Amino acid sequence: MGRKGRISGLSVSLVGAVCLTLGLSGCGASYDTTSPRSAREHAASDADHSTPAASKPDVLKKGDGADDKNGTNDKNGTDGSVDCAVAKCVALTFDAGPSGNTPRLLKILKQEKAHATFFMLGRKHIDRHPDLVRRIADEGHELANHTWSHKILTKTDSDEVRTEITRVQTAVKKLTGRTPLLMRPPQGRTDERVSKICRELGVAQVLWSVTAKDYQTNDSALIEKRVLDQTKRDGIILLHDIYKGTVPAVPGILAKLKKEGYTVVTVSQLMAPAVPEAGKVYRP
Repeated sequence: MGRKGRISGLSVSLVGAVCLTLGLSGCGASYDTTSPRSAREHAASDADHSTPAASKPDVLKKGDGADDKNGTNDKNGTDGSVDCAVAKCVALTFDAGPSGNTPRLLKILKQEKAHATFFMLGRKHIDRHPDLVRRIADEGHELANHTWSHKILTKTDSDEVRTEITRVQTAVKKLTGRTPLLMRPPQGRTDERVSKICRELGVAQVLWSVTAKDYQTNDSALIEKRVLDQTKRDGIILLHDIYKGTVPAVPGILAKLKKEGYTVVTVSQLMAPAVPEAGKVYRP
């Protein structure tokens, strides 16, 4: 179920190509990773061999991550019931917000009945936009952690790593009553030491398989094209709701994914019936 972040035997040039494709800055580090699909299949297999009383976990239950208040139950997975073993799923995630662009994004997601995972930054974001943090939660999205000030965790001492993560956990809990289960390390950089700290703090790490590199361009058409060209079943899309060109690209992305038969879900929905395991690194 696990795999190594550093793959022995590959040439340096091939590893570099993989890093550029995924946009991962920490590809040289060695750590175990698990794909959401693998976690889901393993959990489903365990459930098949358990007693009938063992049911699917409510991965989006109130108090952890996200909660849907719309009372809906459809293929969009708005109540966490979507079965990604059957549906053609892809997880949609947004990093580094909330920001002034987030209200427009939330309106689009609501109109399209789509839910996403928001990996939120603390400094200048959570602290400046507490109402948006509450709105993200109230509209059924998954709350997640992107550290307090975007420090590169592999280059930060252990006490400061703990502070970077726990400050966001505390702030989100105070604002919403929910504690994030997921954390995305800045620039995707992690290692065994960071993973151990995450295990202590009760958060799983989530990387990605699709990046539009929207931090390099405000061309919404290009952002849309990059996402659609890379998207595959059980993937995780990385976007940022802080850049000018990103949110305008979302309607086209959602429309074309739907046309191609995709169900857009949160990270935890993609993994269900598995529950994110603290300390693990999940990457498609």
